[in-house]
Amino acid sequence: MTSYPLPAAPSSNLLWEQFLGDFFTGQALPSSPLQAIFEPLRSPQVDGMVVVGQIGQTMDGRIATVTGQSKYVNGPEGLTHLHQLRALVDAIVIGVGTALADNPQLTVRLVNGKSPARVIIDPRGRLPHQSLAWQDDGIRKIWIVGDGVKVYPLPQVELISLPAIDGRIDPIQILQTLSLKGLKRVLVEGGAETISRFMGARCLDRLHLIVAPIVMGSGRPSFNLPSIEHMDQATRLPVKTHLIGNEIVFDCDLQQQRSPITLV
Repeated sequence: MTSYPLPAAPSSNLLWEQFLGDFFTGQALPSSPLQAIFEPLRSPQVDGMVVVGQIGQTMDGRIATVTGQSKYVNGPEGLTHLHQLRALVDAIVIGVGTALADNPQLTVRLVNGKSPARVIIDPRGRLPHQSLAWQDDGIRKIWIVGDGVKVYPLPQVELISLPAIDGRIDPIQILQTLSLKGLKRVLVEGGAETISRFMGARCLDRLHLIVAPIVMGSGRPSFNLPSIEHMDQATRLPVKTHLIGNEIVFDCDLQQQRSPITLV
């Protein structure tokens, strides 16, 4: 297991600053714990996109209590890792359920780096104008709703309408649209339903599963995938593990099953 040290003072951490600069230059990345975990996100292997999912959970596979409360399953180490991921991508994607429940800012704050575009999947157009995701901070914002849904976005919000079937929008169509808008490196951050749909549609190159040393005993599970009857139907993932503080990142490689994002 790779030990992955985290900065005590991110704003002055020279290791992260150097890595962040090298990541976007195209130069070879020097060997380091940061290189070991983040280099697979650097270059597309299947098509012109890199799509990574991120989910934080307890040791017994829970992401929230039975009431939906999830702040914070992961501690400072896991949250820093999440913000590092944000700093390395072009866009963050979340579902409207997560946006309504957590009202996240979706910005890079715990490390230095540029905040990516914020993309909300909201088939029925439920997210209110006062949500933090829509704050007018100069960062690109995209609202994806179902065809025919009447919404009135704020001036700083781009509106995209895509076909919705049973209240769901096809992840492949979402990624096709983001690619056409120049957003090639995408982080699917949550929640469990959204990540499960992208995973089920074979749209993820990698999955970062961050496990905190907590046993909840009940609560909402990390994934909602189709039922199976036999263990040989389960997906066994190639994985590398990284220790960040007292949490573990399972870096799952999904490229062998990834569907190409063919532009139409």
